[in-house]
Amino acid sequence: RTCLERLRAGVGDTPVPVYVVDNHSCDASTDYLRSLDWITLIERYTPMKEAGHLAHGRALDLALERIDTDYVFLLHTDTFIHDFRVFERMMSRCAGPQTTAAVGCLEQLDRGALRTGWRLASRFCKHYTRRGLRALGYKAREPKPWREEHLKSFCTLWDVRLIRQHGLRLQLDQRNPGYALQERMAALGYRIDCVSPAWLFRFLDHVQGGTVAARGGYASDHRRTREYQQRLSGL
Repeated sequence: RTCLERLRAGVGDTPVPVYVVDNHSCDASTDYLRSLDWITLIERYTPMKEAGHLAHGRALDLALERIDTDYVFLLHTDTFIHDFRVFERMMSRCAGPQTTAAVGCLEQLDRGALRTGWRLASRFCKHYTRRGLRALGYKAREPKPWREEHLKSFCTLWDVRLIRQHGLRLQLDQRNPGYALQERMAALGYRIDCVSPAWLFRFLDHVQGGTVAARGGYASDHRRTREYQQRLSGL
């Protein structure tokens, strides 16, 4: 509700199509969405349990089938826009000699320089420690990339025309939606424009795991639950 109310206030009377996918919520939020006459509601029914990222990706592809604009902005329900120039600014980044397939951010929050540096250093050490242990024959976890490589979908701009031109979609494999699509677009020679968290978070706020917190998926004293409540109270 907070995400949509802020979006409605910012869009105003501008005829911008807004698509909302209800991903089998099974609660009162579906009735609320049905009451909104300014959105196109897509209700997705899932008879079986599925991983959250796969459910998210399949929901996005349902919306993608309905969209008739050249571009689409993906937004999570825990993304709160406070400066609506973000849409214009992100669109302007598509201009240039090389065709841009997507514009977005590699991080889900702005940690600042110090925390970002510490995070990169610790992930670098963990990555190469695991690689070294596995090379020596020790049992160790699969090393994850120490640097983020994929755009996060909480606020991402995609060129719909290019996706359809190549017969692609947002959920192409078992990873998070958009990851394989980004790799395919880059391999085809299209530009992937990565904006910095410091730039993007001048225009919006995103609560990592906020949707899970809103549904009671974390304990009341969990860090992400506290962050979600703090962000809401500050809006």
